[in-house]
Amino acid sequence: MTKDKADAVVEAHNPHDPLAAGFPPGWEGRALFYIAIAFSVFQILTAAHLVDFASQITRAFHVGFLLLLGFPLLALMRGARPLVRALAWGLAALSVGVAWYQWAEYVPLLMRAGDPLPLDIVVGVIALATVFGAAWAMMGAALPIIAGTFLAYCLWGQYLPSPLNHRGYDFAQVVEHMAYGTEGIYGIPTYVSSTFIFLFILFGAFLEKAGMIKLFTDVSLGLVGHKMGGAAKVSVLSSGLMGTISGSGVANVVTTGQFTIPLMKRFGYRPAFAGGVEATASMGGQIMPPVMGAVAFIMAETLGVAYIEVVRAAIIPAILYFTAAFWMVHLEAGRMNLRGLSRAELPSPLAALKAGWHLILPLAVLVWLLFSGYTPLFAGTVGLGLTLMLILGASVALGLPAGVIRIIFWIGLGFAAGAFLQWGIWVVAGVVAALIALNALSQGGRETLIICRDALADGAKTALPVGIACALVGIIIGTMTLTGAANTFGQFIVGVGESSLFLSLVLTMITCIVLGMGIPTIPNYIITSSIAGPALLELGVPLIVSHMFVFYFGILADLTPPVALACFAAAPIAKERGLTISLNAVKIAAAGFVIPFMAVYTPALMLQNGGPLAEAIGFIPAVIYIVTKALLAIGLWGVAVIGWLGTPLALWQRALAMLAAGALVVALPATDGIGFALVLAFAAQHLMLRRRAAA
Repeated sequence: MTKDKADAVVEAHNPHDPLAAGFPPGWEGRALFYIAIAFSVFQILTAAHLVDFASQITRAFHVGFLLLLGFPLLALMRGARPLVRALAWGLAALSVGVAWYQWAEYVPLLMRAGDPLPLDIVVGVIALATVFGAAWAMMGAALPIIAGTFLAYCLWGQYLPSPLNHRGYDFAQVVEHMAYGTEGIYGIPTYVSSTFIFLFILFGAFLEKAGMIKLFTDVSLGLVGHKMGGAAKVSVLSSGLMGTISGSGVANVVTTGQFTIPLMKRFGYRPAFAGGVEATASMGGQIMPPVMGAVAFIMAETLGVAYIEVVRAAIIPAILYFTAAFWMVHLEAGRMNLRGLSRAELPSPLAALKAGWHLILPLAVLVWLLFSGYTPLFAGTVGLGLTLMLILGASVALGLPAGVIRIIFWIGLGFAAGAFLQWGIWVVAGVVAALIALNALSQGGRETLIICRDALADGAKTALPVGIACALVGIIIGTMTLTGAANTFGQFIVGVGESSLFLSLVLTMITCIVLGMGIPTIPNYIITSSIAGPALLELGVPLIVSHMFVFYFGILADLTPPVALACFAAAPIAKERGLTISLNAVKIAAAGFVIPFMAVYTPALMLQNGGPLAEAIGFIPAVIYIVTKALLAIGLWGVAVIGWLGTPLALWQRALAMLAAGALVVALPATDGIGFALVLAFAAQHLMLRRRAAA
């Protein structure tokens, strides 16, 4: 089934994403299209340090662009009346005014810090109000209500009973803290959004325009399409690969899901199971190194560690997550007797790589730079520059005579790309500018420039929900830095943990999932990690493990009923209820719920030192032991849920498998022995029954 046929089968529309379609027609749509391009160009210039502003000004411009683009675009996309559209443009103008004020008054604002003018307070109130309004319009009421509660706590928390109260802060102090400086709406989340996040979203947009989705899908089809349950395995593989560069699970569902969900349905999978597989694999892309989701960059910045350390902690859990998804779809295919597709109708993975190998080069360079100790900002800038060079260079090469001249051109372009390590980003910028000029001279080149222009606009539009969420969640972080509110909840978790670490972890998990019902992964992680991270550290959990624990459950919240955004995004494509898809996704992603708990008790699962097991038998043996135990638990859980292992299983067999899996997960001295004994008992009785059936 080709991509074109799959697109013809279903037309996706994500009701949870008001920006799912392209830019609307008319003069307003065209104006917003070019504002989006200007936004992307500004971000590239500042990320590459081709234009330098103070960090505070860059963040202010970033938020200004987000609101300038967001308010009118939302009004247009929702078909608002002229009066509402005029109001949206008015709010956009106010947002630009706030950014201009931050720029024009940058030095005076620093000089009068702590003693703001009345005009400063007015502008600060406008800044806060427009950010709240944009977040409400973009994502609904949940995140603004949470942020508003924290803001109210700053203003009136002194009237609460002890230990919830604080010393009290006047209105001007709160507004100045939240709307100026590098706390509040211009805090670390906005800094990360204006640098790493935007750049990697843009990187993914260019790779998509260049054909990366087709490459991943063709390679996945060629590798596993002929296996048992091949269609679902294609979904797991292609969505996981795409998720490594897109960083957005919901966006991944509505791109790769357009092809994989209809393919799975045609193959024989139930619609709910097909949607659950796609949602599970797409969300897993955020935890799959090397690029991972935007949260990984925020985590590295928050913890003050190299990005490679975050990747190191994520690699084994991510492999286990996707191994579990593969195992679940394999068992479901066996239960329903769904065999692989014919090799004759599948693309060749080698042919796909031969045709699109050049698309992997920017990703390979990006990975090499990240693993070599370069900052994510530098790696992302160079990766984006190389992607542009490839797209524009391929267009120029098509206009050259085949043979020696074309080879010389590519060699020269390769040397120019390598020169950035010696002479910096200006070399890449110069080569890109030259390629743009060459492409402008031919019809095919101008069509390529249009593709690049559209990628700039699409990247800016995709960044809107993430950027606005980061700005608003800064208010929550600002409240914690101003009042020390994190200590109250942290002390509660520590108090619970003194009697039971497991109960503290469950409490943290529930907090993540409940918050995730209304807010995206990024603000969910920022809120819960800032509250629970220090508390879990005090209970002896390594800091990066506690942050990964929160990260995992923030992601899984998009699969968990009743909200399950990724599942509702898959619903119109699968033509099935989002809640039904969510229930299937939870079963498929069960490993994601188990692995974080195992890592807390045995940090070796995340390649971290510490834990009684590593102290007893050594670090490397501890890694091997815990991975083996996790694989057995995942395998038995899949067997118990699906009810098939070569033959259908009776209820008592499924119960035995579930008991064995549970015993392996619980990290008590006696439970491992019980777990392994139950594994052997399950294996022995299953083999005996199989032999009887065969006889």
